[in-house]
Amino acid sequence: MIILAFYGLHRYQLVWLYYRNRSKASHSSEPIASFSESELPFVTIQLPIYNEQFVIDRLIDACCRLDYPRDRFEIQLLDDSTDETTDVAQGIVARYAAGTEGLAPQPVHYIHRTNRYGYKAGALEEGLKVAKGELIAIFDADFVPPPQWLMQVVHHFAEQGIGMVQTRWTHLNRNYSFLTQVEAILLDGHFVLEHGGRSRAGVFFNFNGTAGMWRREAIEEAGGWQHDTLTEDTDLSYRAQLKGWKFKYLQDVECPAELPIEMTAFKTQQARWAKGLIQTSKKILPTVFKSDAPFHTKLEAFYHLTANISYPLMIVLSTLLMPAMIIRSWQGPLQMVLIDLPLFMASTMSVSSFYLVSQKELFPRTWYKTFLYLPFLMSLGVGLTITNTKAVLEALFGIKSAFARTPKYAVQKKGERSQARKYRKRLGIIPWIELAIGCYFAATVWYAISTENYFTVPFLLLFVLGYWYTGLLSLFQGLFERRNAQSGEMHEKPYPVGI
Repeated sequence: MIILAFYGLHRYQLVWLYYRNRSKASHSSEPIASFSESELPFVTIQLPIYNEQFVIDRLIDACCRLDYPRDRFEIQLLDDSTDETTDVAQGIVARYAAGTEGLAPQPVHYIHRTNRYGYKAGALEEGLKVAKGELIAIFDADFVPPPQWLMQVVHHFAEQGIGMVQTRWTHLNRNYSFLTQVEAILLDGHFVLEHGGRSRAGVFFNFNGTAGMWRREAIEEAGGWQHDTLTEDTDLSYRAQLKGWKFKYLQDVECPAELPIEMTAFKTQQARWAKGLIQTSKKILPTVFKSDAPFHTKLEAFYHLTANISYPLMIVLSTLLMPAMIIRSWQGPLQMVLIDLPLFMASTMSVSSFYLVSQKELFPRTWYKTFLYLPFLMSLGVGLTITNTKAVLEALFGIKSAFARTPKYAVQKKGERSQARKYRKRLGIIPWIELAIGCYFAATVWYAISTENYFTVPFLLLFVLGYWYTGLLSLFQGLFERRNAQSGEMHEKPYPVGI
């Protein structure tokens, strides 16, 4: 609890940095310098995809409608697909290259690899070999950049020393389900307070793998894309900043994307990020500590890259709660006020305040509705502990795994999930473990009530709700999967791993 409390206190610090340095925020309309129309740099847009047939058309169409001179602009569709996506992608690229739907012929190129060496990082590196641009913009398959995106970002590279500009993700299907609502709040907290606080304070922060633009020189000087971690974006970000390149974050520039609509897809995404950050911490932190960076920058890098160590600690906490309650049955109100309350405020309460502040910044008129989602948001964080702990331990012990992509279906409205079974992940024993742990905490709740330890009941209910919520959603998805398989509607290929 003490270690978890330190990470909780760090959330308060991020909120403080965000507000303390408000005057240092970067804005799309206020670049320090800008290009004249004749000086606009050549931009290469890279679109790494892998088995993404449902969203390619939307992605290519959005990129072809970006407002930028066509003689200084090219699009690379970097396709590592192993299914019929290759035929779909080639057809779409050919259609837009020839001109379609009121558009003149577009500078879009199709690049396919049969050897998926390096996964996403390998695809980006391969595309870079033939890219013409001095600036490289990257969008994942589920993103839909608005027409003005390039012009909002590009002028910030007129400032010397800027190596990367990141923009804020928004959510196409935020209102699809209760799960996507909670996912959106989680991501908003990251993009408002983590990126906002770090960028305004002038410490290191990371490119998010998409919806950002790089200076090609910065990528090359930092050592290029490397694939020895699952978060190649964070790895390259730290290497570039250690070389002296400056990063900018434009909170007012939005780039919509699709949220995972199924629990197992969400778990896959979160586990990949958790494992990748721990891998990056093992690789990068020794270099950060030896660098000439200020102490507060090094400390922030440590907090950022090691934050997911809290998941194994949550497992330990879960295991010890019932024995601790039994052993401490003598505890009175004084001990509770001196020990439990401060730790609770530093760890659990910091989470709720962190996300409330982020929603207040984005939605000043309706942010209070976030209170309804807070218990479920914290419960979802609890429910992820099993899959994320497994990911963190794999990273700590050097166990390698493929880059598990998050399926995208171009689903935005309720009821639109007929395509979702195509790339659905197979289930293992983890949902059953989550349900079992949920039952353990239900017994702990009963014990707390029977011993009149009512103060701990709401806290314990978060654990019950979290483990049962993630476990049941995963299992119900599996039941539908088996039912579809019996009717012969399942796709013949297993769930793909890759981007």
